[in-house]
Amino acid sequence: MNHLTRARQVFDIELTALKAVKGRLDESFTRAVDTLVGVLSKRGKVVVVGIGKSGNIGRKIAATLTSTGSTAVVLNSVDALHGDLGVVNDGDAVLCLSYSGESEELLNLVGGLKRFAVRIISFTGNPRSTLARSSDIVLNTRVPKEACPFNLAPTSSTTAMLVMGDALAMAVMQARGFEQSDFAKHHPAGAIGRNLLLRVTDIMRAEKRNPVASQSVTVREAILTMTRAKAGCVSVVDARGRLAGVFTDGDLRRHMSADAAVLDRPLKQVMTRKPICIRDDALAVDLLRIFNERNIDDLIVVNAKREPVGIVDLQDLPKLKLM
Repeated sequence: MNHLTRARQVFDIELTALKAVKGRLDESFTRAVDTLVGVLSKRGKVVVVGIGKSGNIGRKIAATLTSTGSTAVVLNSVDALHGDLGVVNDGDAVLCLSYSGESEELLNLVGGLKRFAVRIISFTGNPRSTLARSSDIVLNTRVPKEACPFNLAPTSSTTAMLVMGDALAMAVMQARGFEQSDFAKHHPAGAIGRNLLLRVTDIMRAEKRNPVASQSVTVREAILTMTRAKAGCVSVVDARGRLAGVFTDGDLRRHMSADAAVLDRPLKQVMTRKPICIRDDALAVDLLRIFNERNIDDLIVVNAKREPVGIVDLQDLPKLKLM
């Protein structure tokens, strides 16, 4: 079996595993979501515990929960028995991850957790295990088989736990009304933070770098305006100063090939009417969406009165680390 065949086989096995776990979703999942929402609404937190590969998945689930507004901490199962259990408070919820449900270290910890007024939600592939019987809610992550050819290395089972954790985090996020603006608060740095915190007015070219011309201005004059602003387009406005169209370098080339007298034409005869534009108070992420969906190099920025107050050049975005 060559490498690509093996890779495709692993994908197929794990996709089949996820479909199997998805098919067993039931009211236990709903109860788990309601439990976490209730705990978090009372200023409680989610404590995540797991051993080995399940512990690695648990750390990712905790990170996803925290980044989407649900306070979560990871508790080392061994250290917990030597003092770290102090991070647990009455009213918390505990996510216990163990595919077999019989991990000795984790079961020892569950006994200690039972001394607190906490709700235990387990991720396990064995709903009849000791862990499952000790839990308030069981989320069944049993898979038909591992992707490992010996059916030993945790592969399909850890993928199933990871996706179950993502599903839980997203359902809790939605139930708690967590919005895009909240997401921005939790990601102030990096590309995510820049896209969600920056507004178009923060990155647009304005004033002298924002070329604007009247409809009556000739193409020749408009080109000078664009040149002074070092821009590839000019916003065309009507008598009230509102955006009426746009004229670009590309428009100039197309018209020159068909009309030798284009330089003396007024802009209203050659401009593109109803150009794509964006409000100045929009988020940078909205601007990126337009650039991704439309084949344009420049985007006109307008205010509430639809007056062109700036432009955003596609070439500026990498410098601002927005792409």
